[in-house]
Amino acid sequence: MADGATLRFGNKDTAFAVRSGTTGPDVIDIRKLYAQTGAFTFDPGFTSTASCESGLTFIDGDEGVLLHRGYPIEQLAEDSSFMEVSYLLLNGELPGKAELDRFSHTISRHTMLHEQLANFYRGFRRDAHPMAIMCGVVGALSAFYHDSTDISDPRQRMIASHRLIAKMPTIAAMAYKYSIGQPFIYPRNDLSYTHNFLRMTFGVPAEDYHVDPVVVRALDRIFILHADHEQNASTSTVRLAGSSGANPFACIAAGIACLWGPAHGGANEAALNMLREIGTPDRIPHYIARAKDKNDPFRLMGFGHRVYKNYDPRASVMQKTVREVLTALGVSDPVFDVALQLEEMALNDPYFIEKKLFPNVDFYSGIILSAMGFPTTMFTALFALARTVGWVAQWNEMISDPDQKIGRPRQLYTGPTRRDYVAVEAR
Repeated sequence: MADGATLRFGNKDTAFAVRSGTTGPDVIDIRKLYAQTGAFTFDPGFTSTASCESGLTFIDGDEGVLLHRGYPIEQLAEDSSFMEVSYLLLNGELPGKAELDRFSHTISRHTMLHEQLANFYRGFRRDAHPMAIMCGVVGALSAFYHDSTDISDPRQRMIASHRLIAKMPTIAAMAYKYSIGQPFIYPRNDLSYTHNFLRMTFGVPAEDYHVDPVVVRALDRIFILHADHEQNASTSTVRLAGSSGANPFACIAAGIACLWGPAHGGANEAALNMLREIGTPDRIPHYIARAKDKNDPFRLMGFGHRVYKNYDPRASVMQKTVREVLTALGVSDPVFDVALQLEEMALNDPYFIEKKLFPNVDFYSGIILSAMGFPTTMFTALFALARTVGWVAQWNEMISDPDQKIGRPRQLYTGPTRRDYVAVEAR
């Protein structure tokens, strides 16, 4: 506990406790602000508000640091696996070999979907967006798995968490298969989490599916880089929904709906479309000039971040991964050449340096996913797949918090004051 803070409001001084985490800025505890002063704080977007206490993920945006349970994201992406990171987020520590084997075995045994859900898919139009399908199917899971919706039971909470992590690849792959008119591919228990997803997405019953291990590893790394990111919009949505006591499937469906927004989960698609619009490196100066022009609505997508005011630590990992994938697939992608030169020019331009507009994780991820064969409509679905483990870990942490209460933001009211009703004939 740090020293206190004093607020002078009107003619009264009120003292508030200041709390210190293990790292990061101190926070002023204003839970009793209204009771003691009769006033609220005004913080649109919650940019200066800590909504909860969490031990999962730490971000230092000024230094470009991202830690999961204390481990740097660069180390996890380079040396770990998505299953290891999932275990870490859920349980607080990296697993030993036996623990990882048990966890991976448990997840692999929950990958099947209830067979009646196949009929649920067939109720959608063929051209439905995969995220629309995922919102509906994930929300519907609570209608099929009644034995894991009691949030007061720790065992049921963990079963629901395992089911969501395990079934999300199956749900996403089935959404893709349905959109292109191909039969659903059932999961296989002998494959890794990521290999299994790729097979369910791109495999067909007519022949065996083979994929380059480099591609499997690259997608696994992408999943790691997107596993959790502190109290972002979708995670906050999951926590807010969960604070009401909603079942975990409904909470994750709410997170998916929030992630669908183009300002959140759609950034990598926007960045890829921008790079394709630029087309060739010789056109980059023109677009940089447009980005600097305040009267031009054009913006460089994939640059800058709400939290990071330094280089996004995930972006450097992603750049390396792009090279590995394009080399393994034998692809020469002019979009990647544009991305590299655009990044170099922007990083050396005083305008972007001054405004701290550095490449973020979305700048390169769309290139990788496109090279793997994913259509842009699947980009956000893949994001949701990876972020599910972060959502369920955050949800579990919230449910276990003795100080947890239903979320209820306040407002600055600017509407009409009290007025009396007038009958319609007299108006």
